[in-house]
Amino acid sequence: MLYWYVTVELLERDTPLTETKGDNQRSIYMVISYKKLWKLLIDKDMKKQDLREAAKLSSSTVAKLTHGENVSTAVLIKICAALQCDIADIMEVVPGGIHSSEE
Repeated sequence: MLYWYVTVELLERDTPLTETKGDNQRSIYMVISYKKLWKLLIDKDMKKQDLREAAKLSSSTVAKLTHGENVSTAVLIKICAALQCDIADIMEVVPGGIHSSEE
């Protein structure tokens, strides 16, 4: 019987989850997606500048969000408070790709 062992660590951008099965290893890359945030802004007829002002965010923080980079939990809470929504309404963790290595 074969078992999969999954290593889960605090993820930074492009850090893989690693699964090992026998001599085979598979890395699954997980990334943060803010697509839900941009869709919510469209639904609320807001621009990024409006979000920046409403949540009192710096331009560099909005740039990080735009490029899908990590931001602090405090920033996410400020956005949720400004938009009166839940964190799941503005972001999600999605697979970014799979790389297999077979020996």
